[in-house]
Amino acid sequence: MQGEDPFDQGAGSILRQPKAVWATAGASVVAFMGIGLVDPILPSIAKGLEATPSQVSLLFTSYFLITAVAMLVTGFVSSRIGGRKTLLTGLALVVVFAALSGTSSSVAELVGFRAGWGLGNALFVSTALAVIVGAAAGGSAAAILLYESALGLGMACGPLLGALLGDASWRYPFFGTAALMAIGFICITLFLKEQPRPAKKTSLLDPIKALGHGGLASVATSAFFYNYAFFTVLAFTPFVLNMTPYKSGAVFFAWGLLLAVFSVLVAPRLQKRFGSMKVLGASLVLLAADLVILGYGNHTAAIVCTIVSGAFIGMNNTVYTELALGVSDAPRPVASAGYNFVRWFAAAAAPYLAPKIEEWSDIHIPFVVAAIAAVVGAVVVWIRRTALSHEAQELEPKHATEDGVTVFAN
Repeated sequence: MQGEDPFDQGAGSILRQPKAVWATAGASVVAFMGIGLVDPILPSIAKGLEATPSQVSLLFTSYFLITAVAMLVTGFVSSRIGGRKTLLTGLALVVVFAALSGTSSSVAELVGFRAGWGLGNALFVSTALAVIVGAAAGGSAAAILLYESALGLGMACGPLLGALLGDASWRYPFFGTAALMAIGFICITLFLKEQPRPAKKTSLLDPIKALGHGGLASVATSAFFYNYAFFTVLAFTPFVLNMTPYKSGAVFFAWGLLLAVFSVLVAPRLQKRFGSMKVLGASLVLLAADLVILGYGNHTAAIVCTIVSGAFIGMNNTVYTELALGVSDAPRPVASAGYNFVRWFAAAAAPYLAPKIEEWSDIHIPFVVAAIAAVVGAVVVWIRRTALSHEAQELEPKHATEDGVTVFAN
């Protein structure tokens, strides 16, 4: 996949795909929109429900905590009922819980509904890439690039949708997401046929066992610290910027655009020229520097650094994905589930801890802690760089022959 042009008009182009692929990719965009949807309206939610920043940040914590645990279940479910039914189950749960989120009368209710939303999203996104790869024309490379494009577009458009609808009421973005996911449910029902089930069913313990591999454990550990930094930006920065929903949405829209461009277009080219380990290590260190400036700079510097962090996050997402899926001899769905199980716990912890750290110290320290986490992630990669490169290269021919087995790792 490295170095390929994702928009080449040949047989492997991501632009020439069956309706089933576009239906799944479109629903994936909306699913990823749900992650950043609440960013520009966090202050509005806090005001509307008379809640503190640390209480409102639990919207991320409950969402990603359930997502992390659900990673152990998704392979178990999809290997038994099939990809199409798993996607539809996940979409149905998101529709229900997103709509319920908009009716919340307290933070506790909203946090609980976001947890149910996280379960639905986990079932959907953990299966979507496998379905896209299985149904796509032009091989897995084009399918993966299409999926990563959907991820970037969703992360960019989520804050924008949240801002546009949230300017009138913080409740409207939740209702809007429910409506969009309902459309995705209808499209997948109409255009996606059932995919072949894997020959071997996945057990609940398979992802945990896969983490016994040193390479995968190293990647998951590094990604854990990186994700703490990532979600400090996503969940805590809106309170620091303290802008209107429109302005905050514009900032995170620009952030998401950089994430998409660097994930899909820039990262593969840098990997081809410098190698994955160097790109990942440098990107993590640069992210750490960006976070320190974000924490200690003035308001303008905070806006610029928030947007620029999207470039480093996009590159990190792509490299971590490839390492997680290619560094061990475990089947890709199992390896990805184990990897995501570890790293999503950091995504759950950061939104809760960052406001708490501010309460215990000052507004600068949460970004210092996030920067340290990014550096720790880089140190893990540096210590294990030789082994990770060697293991990934040894397994590349084997994985290149696998068909339609990759699952969500970004």
